[in-house]
Amino acid sequence: MPRKVLEIEQKIEYLSILDENANVDKELEPDIPAEQLKSMYKYMLLGRRCDERMLKMQRQGRLGTFPQSAGHEAISIGSAINLHQDDWHVPAYRELAGMLYRGWPIENIILYWNGFEEGTAPPEHVNDLPICVPLATQLPHAVGIGMAMNYKKEKNVVMTYFGDGASSEGDCHEALNFASVFKAPVVFVCLNNQYAISVPLSRQMSCETVAQRAIAYNMPGIRVDGNDVLAVYVATKEAVERARAGYGPSLIEGLTYRLTPHTTADDPKKYRSEAETDEWAKKEPLIRFAKYLQNKGVMTAEDLEKMEAEVDNMVKTAVAKAEEMAKSEELLNPFTIIDHVYADMPQFLQEQRDELAELVKREAARKEKKNAKSETGARS
Repeated sequence: MPRKVLEIEQKIEYLSILDENANVDKELEPDIPAEQLKSMYKYMLLGRRCDERMLKMQRQGRLGTFPQSAGHEAISIGSAINLHQDDWHVPAYRELAGMLYRGWPIENIILYWNGFEEGTAPPEHVNDLPICVPLATQLPHAVGIGMAMNYKKEKNVVMTYFGDGASSEGDCHEALNFASVFKAPVVFVCLNNQYAISVPLSRQMSCETVAQRAIAYNMPGIRVDGNDVLAVYVATKEAVERARAGYGPSLIEGLTYRLTPHTTADDPKKYRSEAETDEWAKKEPLIRFAKYLQNKGVMTAEDLEKMEAEVDNMVKTAVAKAEEMAKSEELLNPFTIIDHVYADMPQFLQEQRDELAELVKREAARKEKKNAKSETGARS
């Protein structure tokens, strides 16, 4: 039999609306109300300032190691702004701005990166999953939620996030495949910051884009300027509308750059040049969006200064609250590592709990005896 050519005509678009100098393509510019534009900028700014404050805290020994989000705010907000409250938001670990927009208290984020799992409790009024550090494991969860919504005939959408490094994980490909086969209403958002920790994109894959993988899974795919919040907004709005209408998943690749180390335990100077970092710093999302808002007459320089002050106060208040909460008996209760694992505690775990209770009791008695001895010495 002769060879046959299978006609696959799908192409991948690249979308950019607002360039690094804040020049906007008027034909592509979305019609976003002024108040919504202000809200988008506010949460981008809040995400950035939280990130910066947490870095200072980590360097001071007041916070554990954490992955920074600086430079990813446009992808996070430009996408999350398109979700309804009862849609699902399934983050990885650089979606700080979007999580804050969805209602996560700043103090919860601080507590989480200080080792308190209580910080992962989502706000009651939204359908969100917690931060997910293991690569790509949240993607099958997102697809499962989407498949369940189809089964229940709900018209909601799931939006989930992952990095370029995570795009090489088996969980990512399994999730894309299942979503496509079962038409799950999932919007996959890849934050392509071009390094899987220290491994550059060129060593991760030989294809030109992450977005073109959508062709193999028979879903729409698009690459956008991930530092352009308008382009992210337009691409995700189209994908959300498509998913809500019952047409299944989409894959969006946001091309961006980490302005910081991978985590606070990383040294990017070992694998990235200073010239490369400086070049990308010129393209960062916050400055260009602020210029756009001023050029459009939505905000003045004075408005931007007032918002800076407002955000600074929000961060300071949250830091103080988080550090006070970290001292509470509720969060320092050692039994929480055991009490919430099983609905019915198995015998082996009950035995460990009893042993821990005995240790706590002995430690309390030791401290009481030591304090009594100190008081006696002070009186004599």
